[in-house]
Amino acid sequence: MSGFSSEWLALREPLDVAARDRTVEAAFLEHVPAAAPRILDLASGAGSTVAALKDHLPEDTGWLLTDHDPALLEVAASRWRGKSTGDLSVLQIDLAGDVEALPFAGVDALSTSAFLDLVSEPFLQRLVNCVVGAGKPFLASLTYDGRIGFEPAAPLDEAMRNALNDDQLSDKGFGNALGPGAAPRAVELFKASGYNVVQGRSDWQIGPSDTGFLEEFLGGWSRLGTRYGATREDVEAWRTGHLEQAKSGRFRCTVGHIDFAAFPG
Repeated sequence: MSGFSSEWLALREPLDVAARDRTVEAAFLEHVPAAAPRILDLASGAGSTVAALKDHLPEDTGWLLTDHDPALLEVAASRWRGKSTGDLSVLQIDLAGDVEALPFAGVDALSTSAFLDLVSEPFLQRLVNCVVGAGKPFLASLTYDGRIGFEPAAPLDEAMRNALNDDQLSDKGFGNALGPGAAPRAVELFKASGYNVVQGRSDWQIGPSDTGFLEEFLGGWSRLGTRYGATREDVEAWRTGHLEQAKSGRFRCTVGHIDFAAFPG
């Protein structure tokens, strides 16, 4: 599963890597073997989880990257195969239909990035059942949680945030998505299954230097504003206003995410 372009993923990756909660990652890494671990990454896209973790794992770490988009898997393989990592393989798979077919028993740990907010309650329950049934540690990074704040603020910010959060609940290929409620629900399910969980925030901190990312981010977001009732003129004024703030060096935007690590109790 992906639905995102490699260009967009490349723009967001520096923000993702900077935002990740290192305390949560450290808790996960404590449960990963010290020699030749093998990690199964879900919805891998262009390999951002490898980018974030490779310097914190043994050099002989093996990866199995999975995604529905073969083009993104090709990008991931070309980036990381044979480069500062052990064996790396890719698997094109429809996670929505076939998550149970993944080789949970054949790996040491599982990871995913920017994925769980796209999935439904039934899929999340299936995934938790697979992880817990195999007794593996699990790291979920950068799950969007619905918080967005701008400095300076604009009158349309709240309506645009509501539009984005409403859209997050729509079907992303797994049924109606959990959106901002995904990370808390996943934590509940893992704890109810006897797992221990460590969690923390991994908020994007978008500043004036991130104009390339911001143009794409606000451009895509603007289309949601008109879909959810704002006028085209108001949305365009909102978009250009924040871009002008960034270009003048007086812009900050925080986008809330949650990281958590879950492992057998």
